[in-house]
Amino acid sequence: MSPLPANLNARKFYFNDTSFNVLMKKRIYHVLLIASAYDTFILEDDGRIDEQIFNEYVSLNLRYPPQFIQAASQEEAFVLLKTEKIDLIITMLSAEKRDTFDLASNIKVKYPDIPIVVLTPFSREVSLKIDQSDLSAIDYIFSWLGNADILLAIIKLIEDKMNVESDIENVGVQTILLVEDSIRFYSSYLPNIYKIIFKQSKMFMTEGLNEHQQMLRMRGRPKILLATNYEEAVAFYDKYKKNMLGIISDMAYKREGILDKQAGIKLYEKVKKDDIYMPLLLQSSDVGNAKLAKKLKVGFINKNSKTLSIELRNFIREYFAFGDFIFIDPDTGKEIARANDLKALQEIIFPIPDRSLEYHVSRNHLSKWMRARALFPLAELLVDIRLEDFNDLDEIKRFIFDAIGSFRLNKARGVIAEFYRDRFDEYLTFTRIGEGSIGGKARGLAFLDALIKRNHLYDKYEGLIITIPRTVVLGTDVFDEFMEENELHKIALSDLKDEEILKHFIEARLPFRIHEDLYTFISFIKNPIAVRSSSLLEDSHYQPFAGIYSTYMLPNVIDDDRLMINMLGDAIKSVYASAFYKDSKAYMTATSNVIDEEKMGIVLQEICGKKYGDRFYPVISGVARSINFYPIEPEKPEDGIANIALGLGKYVVDGGQTLRFSPRFPKKVL
Repeated sequence: MSPLPANLNARKFYFNDTSFNVLMKKRIYHVLLIASAYDTFILEDDGRIDEQIFNEYVSLNLRYPPQFIQAASQEEAFVLLKTEKIDLIITMLSAEKRDTFDLASNIKVKYPDIPIVVLTPFSREVSLKIDQSDLSAIDYIFSWLGNADILLAIIKLIEDKMNVESDIENVGVQTILLVEDSIRFYSSYLPNIYKIIFKQSKMFMTEGLNEHQQMLRMRGRPKILLATNYEEAVAFYDKYKKNMLGIISDMAYKREGILDKQAGIKLYEKVKKDDIYMPLLLQSSDVGNAKLAKKLKVGFINKNSKTLSIELRNFIREYFAFGDFIFIDPDTGKEIARANDLKALQEIIFPIPDRSLEYHVSRNHLSKWMRARALFPLAELLVDIRLEDFNDLDEIKRFIFDAIGSFRLNKARGVIAEFYRDRFDEYLTFTRIGEGSIGGKARGLAFLDALIKRNHLYDKYEGLIITIPRTVVLGTDVFDEFMEENELHKIALSDLKDEEILKHFIEARLPFRIHEDLYTFISFIKNPIAVRSSSLLEDSHYQPFAGIYSTYMLPNVIDDDRLMINMLGDAIKSVYASAFYKDSKAYMTATSNVIDEEKMGIVLQEICGKKYGDRFYPVISGVARSINFYPIEPEKPEDGIANIALGLGKYVVDGGQTLRFSPRFPKKVL
């Protein structure tokens, strides 16, 4: 057995975050539509263009729908080009119209960087006119088939063309190559392919840990490259073959300026020399080519098929690594198991039969599936797997499991993730339940988590892990809901004794919507739980609230979820109640704050430590200050000071005996 390559040899994997925010930097915001009143009427048959496009964007979970600006003549178009920032020009061509190509040429001379698309109803007369015209000023010609989907496809195709090079260079986005010279057919294909891609994007959005991440991940979708002749197809393939999910090619199109009925076969032969597993779908109006495609072991679609769209969708899903990852038995083709996301793949990897795993690994199916889901760093690692680099397939399974685990841990650090009960597990560090503010204490913890990740401190020191405890935060909206549903405001703002206020709060019910979330949380917790306050004002820079609100420590009662949930619920309600105790109200008054404006978040943390027998021993706690008011030479005030002790932080705060040191001089201790 050969030694493992350096990048596969360690059990620690380091993954850089994918910079989705740098993708799709160039967009189409303003579209100039040059069309006669009649052509505009045809386009708006089903409603205003802006409205149609907006509805299409919303249905596919897309953002930034473009604005359409209309011009009815060449003169009006040039006025608008001078006064507006135009990103794309679409001009309508009909059989009786003669100046469309001249108009495009005139515009291209003055505005060479603005793409121009001709949109035309499909007819023989129009086809003849196109064949006889100079198309050098035209970027694309599309056939209007009576559906606004084509407008979205045009916009996205132009955006893909503008961004593909930089997006591949930045993060390695994937591409799909469509080779088709028939305007009629690619005008039909492209809207379908884009819809498939956008639905795939909605599926892999779930790999994002919060709404912001999910929307950014949409930018990592595969891009479509349209070639209309052999030379264009080869140029695209040679440039982007390392980032290509698959190819959809016509059988006959121009090669070296002449129609070649075998151009698709020649493209196939070139591609298979580089990559025998590259998926390729041939399409033709000649049913006889189906036998040839079968002989070549590639896909085939009859262009005249009544189920063309369905066949196209099914092929892309199966062979371009869209949808779920399906482990199959290579001998029978039957499904063994499937995973709909990375978490599910990690959970099922060990029981997969060796024969199936060998089949998928040898063909790079795993890395391809991850690339299609915009999991680029992990895909780059797994693409290097070679069967001969491992002792056996069990070792490969362990490697894949560890790699996915490391990736998920790395992705979760420094992020406030949304709590999804069906996706929550031990790989998530900081999650939130609810939509409200997380409060001051939770915000500080989240900031520390981000600092640890930003400075790569997690395992910087051998034998030491630097991290925050696993944390779940209840947002202040849960507190508001609790107070309103149980009508507790009058009790809270009254002069009742603390014990009476606590009694009323404990007798109240927590919002029903969080019960299942809390059950999920305790099912993954192995250690005792700290239930801590995180109010809006807590940990304010100039008004510290340390010690004002309550904290509760709960033992982890194994095999009794009902008892655990009851204790956890009572602890949460007790922390809520502590916001209205006598001392809390007095402190609010002393600091010129208004008690009924205070809102309470809750921090649930798994305590770090080890269990010995029936006892649980927390690890190190402490307090660090950025200013040391009592420095001892050679320390300086700005070096800061830390006091740490074994056990809980209460021991430090209450003045117990601690270990004192300055971070600048860590070996000088007291």
